[in-house]
This record gives sequence, C-alpha cells and structure tokens, in this order.
Amino acid sequence: MNIYIKMKKKLILFALCTLLLPLNTFAEDHVMAATKSQKQERETPKELNLTLKQARDYAVEQNRTLRNASLAVQQAYAQRWQTIAAMLPSVDANYSYSNYLGYSAELNTAMGSFKVDMPNVGTFSITAAVGVNGQGIVGALLQNIAIDMKKISLEQSEVELRGSVMTSYVSLLALQNISTLLDSSLVNIQELEQMTQNAVNVGAAEQTSADQIRVRVNSLKNNISAQQRNIELASNALKVLLDVPVETKLNLTDNLDDLLSPEAILQLMQEEYNINNNLNYQLLEKNTELAKKQIHLAAWAYGPTVSLAYQYSKQHYYGDGGMRMTPPNVVQIGVAIPLWSSGKRAATLVEKKIAYEEAKNTLSETKDQLDIQYQQLKYNLSTNYETYINMKENIEVTQRVFNSTANKFRWGTASNLELVNASNDLISAQSNYIQAVLSLVEAQVDLHTFLNNPN
Repeated sequence: MNIYIKMKKKLILFALCTLLLPLNTFAEDHVMAATKSQKQERETPKELNLTLKQARDYAVEQNRTLRNASLAVQQAYAQRWQTIAAMLPSVDANYSYSNYLGYSAELNTAMGSFKVDMPNVGTFSITAAVGVNGQGIVGALLQNIAIDMKKISLEQSEVELRGSVMTSYVSLLALQNISTLLDSSLVNIQELEQMTQNAVNVGAAEQTSADQIRVRVNSLKNNISAQQRNIELASNALKVLLDVPVETKLNLTDNLDDLLSPEAILQLMQEEYNINNNLNYQLLEKNTELAKKQIHLAAWAYGPTVSLAYQYSKQHYYGDGGMRMTPPNVVQIGVAIPLWSSGKRAATLVEKKIAYEEAKNTLSETKDQLDIQYQQLKYNLSTNYETYINMKENIEVTQRVFNSTANKFRWGTASNLELVNASNDLISAQSNYIQAVLSLVEAQVDLHTFLNNPN
C-alpha cells in the first residue's frame, strides 16, 4: 500500500512539472525577447557617413518607436497564450492544518451517547482541472487575427519610417546644395561691392551704387543665415529618426541628382499596383475578418462548457482517533449549459452581425477609394517631377544670368540695378527649387508607401 501511495505521488509530481514546464519556458522566452532590445546598450559613433539606404536601414535598427511596435507584436503573442492557457489543465497544491483545541465530538445513538476526540489534522491535496468551451476556442482564433494586425502595423511603421528618413535625407541634401550656391553668390557680390566702393573712393562712381550693392550683400547674408538654421533643423529631424544624439555629425554621401533621377521616377511610376499589398487595405481586411469571428464568439455564448477535475487528498492526524471523512481520490465531470439570459445573448449576436456588415461595406468602399487614390498619387508624382525639372533648369539659368551680369558690371556695361535684379531672381529661383524638391520627395514617399514598396 505504501509503495502504491509513493508511486502515485511521483506520478502527480511528474504531471505537475510537465504542465508547468511549457508555461515557464514560454514566459522566459517571451520576456527575454521583449526586453532584449531594451537592455542592449549601443555605442553611437560621433560621426556617421550615410547613403540614403544606409540611413533608412540604420533607422529601422535603432529607432525606439519601431522597437515599441515590435514589442507590441510580442505582447500580442503573450495575450494569445493567456487565452489558450485558460483552456489547458491547471494544477494546484494545497496544505492546511486544523487545530480543534481539545474539542470532542458527541455522538448520540440508540446504544447511548459517547464522545470522540477531534485530533489536530493536516491535509495535503493536489487538484488538476480543465474547462473547455467554444468561446475560448474562438477567442484564441481572435488573438491570431490580433497578432496579424500587430504585424501589419509593425510593417506599416517601418515603411513610414523609411519614408520619413528619405524626406529628411533629401531635404537636408537640397538645403546643403542651396547653401553652397548662396555662399558662392555672396563671395561674388562682395567682390563687386568692394570694387564699387573703390570706384566711389576715387570719384568714379556714386555712393548710391555702392549702398545698393551693400543692401544686396546684407540680404544674401540673411538668406545664408536662414538656410543654416533650416539645415540645422533638417539635420536634427534626421537625427531624431536615426535615434542618435544631437552632437553626432551626419555626412550624407549620396548625390541629390541621383536620388531624383528620371529612371527612379519612371521605375516607381511603372510599379505594378496590387491592392492586396496596401497595408491600410490589409488592416481593413483583418478587421473585417475579426468582425466575422466576433459573430462566432457571440454564437458560442449558447454553447456548453465542459469541465473535468481530479483531486487527490492525504490527511494526517496528530494524535489518536479521528474520522477520515475526505476521500483520497475524487474525479468530477461537469457540463454547464446556458438556458436563459433575457435576450442578452440574442441581442449581442444581432449587434455583431450588423458590425460585420458595416465592416464589409467599409472594406468595399475603401477599395474603390484606394483605386482612385493610386491614380491621384501617380498624377501628383508626374506633376511634381515636371515642376522639379523646370525649377532645376530655372536655378541653372538664373545662376548663369547672375554670373554674366556680375561680369558685365565689372566692365561697366551693366548697371547696379541690373545686378540687384539678377541677384533677386537667383534667390527666388533657389527658394522655388527647394519647394519643388520637397514636393517631389513627398510625392515619391506617398506612392512608395501606398504600393508598400520596400525600396
């Protein structure tokens, strides 16, 4: 008998370890995966030389917002396991000690009455139980959809981050190029200012001419200062996306003309359009699927819950006597069937069906809207590219006009008013060029994101 009891205890302990081990392994793996990226310490270099591709890849690896989106996926896996684990067997161990303080139970029988001492007793029990219903199974399927939606959101965050990096990178390149042109123009016009002032000093020109050129010099200096502030803002915006300290120096190694080449624009315009690749559409599809599963979840509220439990108990009396009223082995099987809820379950089921119809209508409407949006995005890209080409040509022409006017001014064949006008045209063309670059990049990023193009 003792051998039988010992073997039973070993089997129970083995079953307990078998059930708990997967839970512990799951928890440990997911906690480590969720916190690994947070614990890793990285050394950020003081200077970074980046192509556009390198900048986007670096941002994907380091950006904290994207890491939070990745942690959200891990969290969804943990939530699914909670739902599944609720339907798996649970094992509980319990020990209790009772002290009756010398109390004796009095029993009255036909033979007379007599007392029975109530000794102190310790009870050890192990209970294993499991309960399964349709709602729990459907709930696990709902968690699968939630995981898919989190993954799509993660991919969406990555695509948006890559687009934001591209916008900041190209904007910074354009501002740096304009700043170089402005510096060259400033050197040129300062030379003309000094030449005019020398002519005034020897009586060969009027002071008004020198003053007009000086005003233009000061205006160029103000524009250069404004450009430097814009460059600093654009650089800081890119550093935020890259998740690097403000003191890190960024060197952009790509060429602006290569990034905005006709080949790149044409390739994007010819990219095959597949609505199933659009991340917003994918999310809506999953949302519609989720609404459909909600109907099944509500319907299973009418379903039964099946439960099974086993309990092993062992009592030990500290003293003589005592009545063993607790059986050592108990098996319980139960079926719970919902009967009446005053129409609550029926109303919930109707509400879920209506929500599913709404989700289907939204999905169909969104599909039509996305088809129209695709055509509009292609049109925007084409229009902005034409504007960019025109503004690029304008800045080259105004730069040549300014250089020619400056040379004529040196030889006395152009007036100071012509020089000022040429300088104004150059600054205006530079401003229009920057705006055209930003609009073109925005149109590129919008179409990239819409098509879910990883490049």
